[in-house]
Amino acid sequence: MRWRHLKENRLTRPAPEFSVVIVNYNGGAFIQQALDSLAAQTRRNFEVILVDNASKDGSIDELDTSGLPAFKLMAEPINHGFAAANNMAARQAKGQWLVCLNPDATARPDWLEKIAEGQQRHPEVRMFASAQFDKLEPTLLDGVGDAYLIFGIPWRGGFGRRASELPGEGECFSPCGAGAVFDRALFLAHGGFDESFFCFCEDVDLGFRLRLAGEICVFLPEAIIDHVGGGLSDRVGDFATYHGARNRVWTYAKNMPAPLFWLTLPGHILLSAYILLRGVMSGRARQTWRGMRDGVLGLPALQLREQNSPPRNVSLWRLARAMAWNPFRMSRRKPHVRELQKP
Repeated sequence: MRWRHLKENRLTRPAPEFSVVIVNYNGGAFIQQALDSLAAQTRRNFEVILVDNASKDGSIDELDTSGLPAFKLMAEPINHGFAAANNMAARQAKGQWLVCLNPDATARPDWLEKIAEGQQRHPEVRMFASAQFDKLEPTLLDGVGDAYLIFGIPWRGGFGRRASELPGEGECFSPCGAGAVFDRALFLAHGGFDESFFCFCEDVDLGFRLRLAGEICVFLPEAIIDHVGGGLSDRVGDFATYHGARNRVWTYAKNMPAPLFWLTLPGHILLSAYILLRGVMSGRARQTWRGMRDGVLGLPALQLREQNSPPRNVSLWRLARAMAWNPFRMSRRKPHVRELQKP
């Protein structure tokens, strides 16, 4: 039996500014590349926490962490999923800011520096999104924060679009988990990622909950990571299709305030039917249908858990303005970054 263990190479020092969390599952050579990119950061007041979800490929056996200011390995005996693993790391973290980095992503040398500069420009903001470029095709974007259609369909803004379409600094709906930045105390106060999601849409769900609490998310175009995107999981495989369909239902049903929910439900059903039809055309109908079905069947347990959630602290109009209203923008995966709204 493989027992959980922790490794640390930290010296006694003040609490770090950033806690960078990487969740690994059979990451192969990607992990060392991610760590090397963090070792090259110009801003040095950070720690790295690597959570390994019972990898079988030996990817954590001979890691070189000598260039990192502080490092902790949490080697787990089971696969907890992306959501739970991040929550575990957040509870161990010492930094004021929790920064997520996908294992198949590398950070530009000034990534943390540009995040810190954005935080200085927006001291009232506690949630930030990184700019993501396609690591294999640098002329393409991998994401500019997550967008959310008011009819309950999320998408990674700008995914696959030309790099020339990179928007300026502004407000997006929520950060993509590949390079998300959260105030750690805020993250923990709201329960972190919903562990029942396992993976996929957990970042949008948390962003939605923080939106309901009155928070906003700022997209930082100069804080850049390069992301393989699907390097460790097939974006259109059965696993991704099922969890994406199920968790999309959960995110919408448990977070959308009742007035907006009933107003947008017909559109949500129509778009869900379209997604199912597209699944038929792509050979993913069974997984899409199972995900939608299990999403609906799982709602009673989710709603029971959400009864004790904090009350909504944002107006319906402000919440609706943070969402996209044009389905064609979603279908083309266009960026959705707005000029920052005044409180």
